[in-house]
Amino acid sequence: MSAPSVPSEASVPQEPHGTPKVTEREARQVAEAAREQGWRKPSFAKEMFLGRFRLDLIHPHPLPAADDVRRGEEFLAQLRVFCETRIDGALIEREARIPDEVINGLKELGALGMKIDTKYGGLGLTQVYYNKALALVGSANPAIGALLSAHQSIGVPQPLKIFGTQEQKDTFLPRLARTDISAFLLTEPDVGSDPARLATTAVPDGDAYVLDGVKLWTTNGVVADLLVVMARVPKSEGSKGGITAFVVEADSPGITVENRNAFMGLRGLENGVTRFHQVRVPAANRIGPEGAGLKIALTTLNTGRLSLPAMCVGSGKWCLKIAREWSSAREQWGKPVAHHEAVGAKLSFIAATTFALEAVVDLSSQMADEDRNDIRIEAALAKLYGSEMGWLMADELVQIRGGRGFETADSLAARGERAVPAEQMLRDMRINRIFEGSTEIMHLLIAREAVDAHLAVAGDIIDPDKSFSDKAKAGAQAGKFYARWLPKLVAGPGQLPRSYGEFHHPGHPDLSPHLRYVERNARKLARSTFYAMSRWQGRMETKQGFLGRIVDIGAELFAMSAACVRAELLRTTGEHGREAYQLADVFCRQARIRVEELFGRLWSNTDDLDHKVVKGVLAGAYEWLEEGVVDPSGEGAWIADATPGPSARENVHRPVR
Repeated sequence: MSAPSVPSEASVPQEPHGTPKVTEREARQVAEAAREQGWRKPSFAKEMFLGRFRLDLIHPHPLPAADDVRRGEEFLAQLRVFCETRIDGALIEREARIPDEVINGLKELGALGMKIDTKYGGLGLTQVYYNKALALVGSANPAIGALLSAHQSIGVPQPLKIFGTQEQKDTFLPRLARTDISAFLLTEPDVGSDPARLATTAVPDGDAYVLDGVKLWTTNGVVADLLVVMARVPKSEGSKGGITAFVVEADSPGITVENRNAFMGLRGLENGVTRFHQVRVPAANRIGPEGAGLKIALTTLNTGRLSLPAMCVGSGKWCLKIAREWSSAREQWGKPVAHHEAVGAKLSFIAATTFALEAVVDLSSQMADEDRNDIRIEAALAKLYGSEMGWLMADELVQIRGGRGFETADSLAARGERAVPAEQMLRDMRINRIFEGSTEIMHLLIAREAVDAHLAVAGDIIDPDKSFSDKAKAGAQAGKFYARWLPKLVAGPGQLPRSYGEFHHPGHPDLSPHLRYVERNARKLARSTFYAMSRWQGRMETKQGFLGRIVDIGAELFAMSAACVRAELLRTTGEHGREAYQLADVFCRQARIRVEELFGRLWSNTDDLDHKVVKGVLAGAYEWLEEGVVDPSGEGAWIADATPGPSARENVHRPVR
């Protein structure tokens, strides 16, 4: 997790097919350089990981402006009618395609421009209402939610909004608001979360760049009109080069969509493989300076990641509805199955978790709208927590439904029962633990941000490339920091029985003990992190199991805080306050059990033994265990050849008109 200077990406050796060959250390350096450096605004989650429970940063719960609410609610009402009358989710599932008339209808509604300013023809919705819209349309069909999210959350509009020139905004945003679909192209056949090995090149040629390479899993790429493409500019005299972002017309000569990919879920997803061969892109279409591509991508994702947990909230709401209706109607042993404890516990989990997840998303979104706080960690926690808990809720719904949960909606309808697509929900939800940063990558990303303050003062101590004098200076600096910081982790408001009394009201469950728990365990979390850094020092970054548990504890504490703050907001506004307090109380009690288990597993686990087994597996020591089965896999390379060159395949690009 050290942060030394970054070597030129363009100067590293190349693997076959043009993929740069980089060491583990060089790969980390490239990722480190792309991080947003410094903290110019306060961050609730950052403070929490440092053992400082800053409830004042999120309570009282921030609220949207009245005009934002009015415009947002008006659009949601129109979108609901569209979802109920124009979207046939079962048809999309059967045909594995969103009908063109549905996409054109969304264009007419203005759904392509939900996040685009009104001066460019967009709706100018806040992040809060954009997320509510995604949850709504995603409940009608998740593939449509993915299309709209990929277009606006990570596609061309968002990076242009933050980094684009005025000319670029004037040129592209009106198109993107009403007619043109966009896609984000970063991943390659042999490059995922390790962008240092990016192989697609953009070579300067006069007033243009020439792009060559292959991009994989291009969500919206099959139907896109505009692309944001990450490509490597070679280093040259007067130019540092590096990974750079470009806006590219999808119908440019030399672009071929070679395949429309098919997946376990999200069957309507227009996701493909796109090849660039000698594609000329005007220099005016470059977003930001050369070498800023990864920083642009990560900054875009700071708020863009909120769209995914928003759709997980929508999934949770639907799971709760179906679980409630089914477990009331289905009887076993003389009473509805909901009244049997084994099923009732699942129902309680879905209800409490949906409440907490909506609290996390709404709180993070409103903070993004107000722009008073740095929410990079909060958004990442929301994505991590939403994808994991959303999957669990969908899995529990299938279990509650039993055999009917495993049966397809069409099969249920064919024999005369309600066509409930529970198994489809499970398949559709599975990708969320991989999309926009897998759970494992999110653990590492959040952990890096969580220990940023430690690395700022003590990073040189554990950096093997630093000189003795640098280490000595860092030691003195770290001594001063920890002399002030460590004593504050010993005691705090969480140990005072009347702290957070504003969350204690007659006739309501008492939420103040949960906030005291969060405060105490935020300090415990910080102490655990400090102890681990002292113990492992430079090897800390290899302890991914430990870091993952640290992050998961932080996610639970953040969710508990958000749930309590949301419950108090609903109490003060008179909107189901008593019920909200009950849900927050139940969620916090469930979360506390998970937190205690995670703390225990920080130091009592099988991480070292697992590593030994892994080495044995890779060495073939257990191949005998694989005997007795046949492998139904087809022939072919593990990773497709992505050598630059002209395409030999049919172009399946089909813009929607």
